[in-house]
Amino acid sequence: MADNENTVAVNPEAAGSEAPQQQFVMQRIYVKDISFEAPQGAEAFKKQWQPAIKQDINTASTKLDEKNHEVVLTLTVTAEIDDETVFLIEIKQAGIFFIDGLEGVQLAQTLGAVCPNILFPYAREAIDSMAVRGSFPPVQLPPINFDGLFQQAVAQRAAQAQAEAQAAPEQ
Repeated sequence: MADNENTVAVNPEAAGSEAPQQQFVMQRIYVKDISFEAPQGAEAFKKQWQPAIKQDINTASTKLDEKNHEVVLTLTVTAEIDDETVFLIEIKQAGIFFIDGLEGVQLAQTLGAVCPNILFPYAREAIDSMAVRGSFPPVQLPPINFDGLFQQAVAQRAAQAQAEAQAAPEQ
């Protein structure tokens, strides 16, 4: 029987070299905060169910100690009919991750894309469950490309820094 181990060598080529081994271990996944609001109450059930579903995403990370990081994925889902909110669900799905041997861009990508990719299915399931418990149809959120979002954020920061650098000499 195989051992169940969560350690992943991020750079397998480095395993035999003098460089320190890179490790990524998911320590714990948990719900940090969750809320459900149905501001219309029973009136919402009288309407024909064809809502506009909006979702907002945010990620944040906190260094807990030298090698442990907490990553929080905040996902807010709002269902609206005729510009009126039928329900709003917000979850802060969190995880504690042991990360060793990663620095700079690799660490930023791990915290900003890899960890949220791990957390998202848990958040999606919790949102679906909360909608059903509120007596609404399930919410089937599409997958999110966190790698693409991370690359987009990096490009935006680089463009902003370049624009600020070009504007500075003119002052």
